[in-house]
Amino acid sequence: MEDIQVKNENGTCTITLNRPDVYNALNRETKLELISQIRKAGRDEAVKSIVLTGAGKAFSTGQDLNDRTVSDGPSVDLGYTLETEWNPLVNAIRESEKIVIGAINGVVAGAGISVALACDFIYAKSAIKFVSGFANIGLCPDAGSSFIFARAIGYQKALEFFLTNAPMMSEDLEKAGLVNYVGEDFLEKANEMATRINGMAPLSVQNIKKNLQFALDQDFKESMRRETYTQRFLGNSKDYQEGLKAFFEKRKPVFKGQ
Repeated sequence: MEDIQVKNENGTCTITLNRPDVYNALNRETKLELISQIRKAGRDEAVKSIVLTGAGKAFSTGQDLNDRTVSDGPSVDLGYTLETEWNPLVNAIRESEKIVIGAINGVVAGAGISVALACDFIYAKSAIKFVSGFANIGLCPDAGSSFIFARAIGYQKALEFFLTNAPMMSEDLEKAGLVNYVGEDFLEKANEMATRINGMAPLSVQNIKKNLQFALDQDFKESMRRETYTQRFLGNSKDYQEGLKAFFEKRKPVFKGQ
């Protein structure tokens, strides 16, 4: 697809949203293709990390309102659009066994915010606007953004953000702990992190990601039980044996995801 560009290089799969004429608003076809490419990269043993970014002035402005699946007739089932397009896209990122790094090149709006904040690491250009926009058209935030913002900035600030539609800047989200890095060299920094991840033990990376996500939804003891199960699993892996051997031999380990 011309709307999605994919490049695999040195263990990193870079996926670029390429609809700059509509500020990378996503129609049904583009969302489904993006899901497919993320899952494909997840199955590719040569891919160790994924970088997700956009072309032009926007990362993504959410739903393409010209898409007939959400604009035909006096009323549409937007819940169906969420269940079959947006929610699967956000979950494809969150559930990917490969780390997904968001390289936020421009404005983020609507459900584009959910896509950006589903990424495991977020590197953003300076002074990028994050705008909800839902209340302006009589809707509510969706695709997981209520969950993310309420926990990150608290109920009152999240309510203010979603109701007033006043933008939060990338610097604001960095202070709130939602963005890892802000700067003009955001893409370079994202690729540097991808390179670091590519050299790590894949099974370790996968399970650290899963355990942290699990911990957000569970109590302390349940989180400890999962850590114990995971550590038992990793302790029997060949990568752990290689890591120990490399440590004692004072060399860089060669992990194989086994």
